[in-house]
Amino acid sequence: MASCFSMARVFLAFLVVASSLGHVFSSPLLSDSGDRQRGNHTKEIQRLKLKLRRINAYLNKINKPAFKTIQSPDGDVIDCVLSHLQPAFDHPALQGQKPHFVQEDPPERPNGYKYTEAVAESESFQLWADSGESCPEGTVPIRRTMQKDIQRASSITRYGRRRVRRDSTGSGHEHAVAFEKGDEYYGAKASLNVWAPRVCNEYEFSLSQIWIISGSFGNDLNTIEAGWQVSPELYGDNNPRFFTYWTTDAYRATGCYNLLCSGFIQTNNKVAIGAAISPTSSYNGRQFEIGLMVWKDPKHGNWWLELGSGILVGYWPAILFSHLRSHANMIQFGGEIVNSRSSSSGLHTSTQMGSGHFAQQGFGKAAYFRNLQRVDWDNNLLPITNLRLLADHSNCYDITQGRNNLWGTYFYYGGSGRNVRCP
Repeated sequence: MASCFSMARVFLAFLVVASSLGHVFSSPLLSDSGDRQRGNHTKEIQRLKLKLRRINAYLNKINKPAFKTIQSPDGDVIDCVLSHLQPAFDHPALQGQKPHFVQEDPPERPNGYKYTEAVAESESFQLWADSGESCPEGTVPIRRTMQKDIQRASSITRYGRRRVRRDSTGSGHEHAVAFEKGDEYYGAKASLNVWAPRVCNEYEFSLSQIWIISGSFGNDLNTIEAGWQVSPELYGDNNPRFFTYWTTDAYRATGCYNLLCSGFIQTNNKVAIGAAISPTSSYNGRQFEIGLMVWKDPKHGNWWLELGSGILVGYWPAILFSHLRSHANMIQFGGEIVNSRSSSSGLHTSTQMGSGHFAQQGFGKAAYFRNLQRVDWDNNLLPITNLRLLADHSNCYDITQGRNNLWGTYFYYGGSGRNVRCP
């Protein structure tokens, strides 16, 4: 310790002497180095300022003026935005239009589908609604995008969009899904239970959803998607959230999650797309599920989204799409995760799908979809009878199907990710 102290005194004395001689001797090398450091520091500050200006400009564009603001218990801010000011109408094909008034001209629901309007109006399943506050008629609830949300994204332009094309061979994307194809499809319907699966890092997600698909898995893929997801990058937490997505070019430049770009037109003032779902299912305990239906309204050709027992959330205008302007050629149900470790460490991610338990564990333990149905060309709601299953990595996430009188066509799916059989 004494030697360390004496060395420190010698070094301090050297600094004093060097400082006193500074006006006599100059060091161009040191001076140039200091100038470079100051220059680099200045450039970095300028770069950060420019990025901040771009973020604020984006926030001013995507966050519309709020008629009323509601603070959610989970930290979200919900803005009640006048319906005609929502982001959808920034789309070139939709500018100048007004939202569809459901009360005056409701979409034509599929034949064979029954719902109770009183139940639909009373359903509440999102945390922000627990505050007791609600958005007035004529407005739509929109989750406010914050600066920290943008900063988590890889870039401003990619915020709210998937990183890669979604198909069964896409890099890092893994699935356990059931699908039907080979016909013309005008919608799909199912009930699915909601869980809060573990997601290992912000570059991964875990979701469960319905896909309405048309085109090829090349550049012209059209999809409409709805379900629940856990995505730390998009939302900053691990809560399961109700979400939507759409694309017309295989996830390259068009479409986005929720209302983070123009396109989807919301008509409901009680559901916030992107807001947390509560409650969720528990292992060996109570199961909480949501119903989803996406179908093409035969009157106007738009693709409508219904949640629960008759809650009309809004619609994707047919004009957004190329192939889906007429019909889908495939419908799909199930789970998807992103495995960001697939190309780096070689070890599989421990991100869970569904409940985090495998399909064979069954009710109360595994995630499920039940009462799978499709909508045909004549707007009839029919049971799915030609279901095919696909599990990209069945040792990590698997799927099994069944059929009975109560649940119709159903399947269990999911898994833990990394385990002894999935190293």
